Amino acid sequence: MLNMNSIRIAIVDDKKLLREALISNISNYAEIEIILQAVDGMDFLDQIAALAEQERPQIVLMDIEMPIMDGIEAVTLAKEKYPGIQFLMLTVFDDDDKLFDAIKAGADGYLLKDEKISNIVKAIVEVVYEGGVPMSPRIARKALALLRNKADIIEQFKPDADNDHLLSNREMEILNRIVDGLNYQEIGERLFISPHTVRKHIANIYDKLHVSNKASAIKVATQKRWFN
Repeated sequence: MLNMNSIRIAIVDDKKLLREALISNISNYAEIEIILQAVDGMDFLDQIAALAEQERPQIVLMDIEMPIMDGIEAVTLAKEKYPGIQFLMLTVFDDDDKLFDAIKAGADGYLLKDEKISNIVKAIVEVVYEGGVPMSPRIARKALALLRNKADIIEQFKPDADNDHLLSNREMEILNRIVDGLNYQEIGERLFISPHTVRKHIANIYDKLHVSNKASAIKVATQKRWFN
């Protein structure tokens, strides 16, 4: 039975010891109820799909670097399907690229794993009740430095009206196969090229579309109605 007075959260992390330590520490706070734990992004999406809307977590503490599906791709997909769920990235990464990728994916906050548990709980409450966007101090300083260079920020987020003209015929062909759900090996077999060549083409596609993962590339292709 869910406690309707507590904040429902999920924890997604592939490292069992870290996940269990986090669960143990957060469980000491009566205002938080952990209703779901997952070992990677795909596991999280599978579990969420089986829950009714009122049973879903309000906040997800999402690791970034995980096997099968990383946290960035999981947030990108989940934000499309479950816009009511909010995501706090909880990670060891403090580099600019990961921060940008998380923001573009739709993350609602960005915390480092060395934060005190009390600060993590405070961030959860802040997101739910105050609509805040909590960040660890080190991340906040990086974000502020990035925002000072507005030209770079605009370039990172600016949609490219002519993206379809920038992709070569081969890249459009490979993007079509990505939309179909094929992996590198399957695409290579269909097009009679090596998986390594497929990877290089996909890296070029990501660069030209200003995306960082498969889910975002599919989203661009779908929005532009490039393929039926």
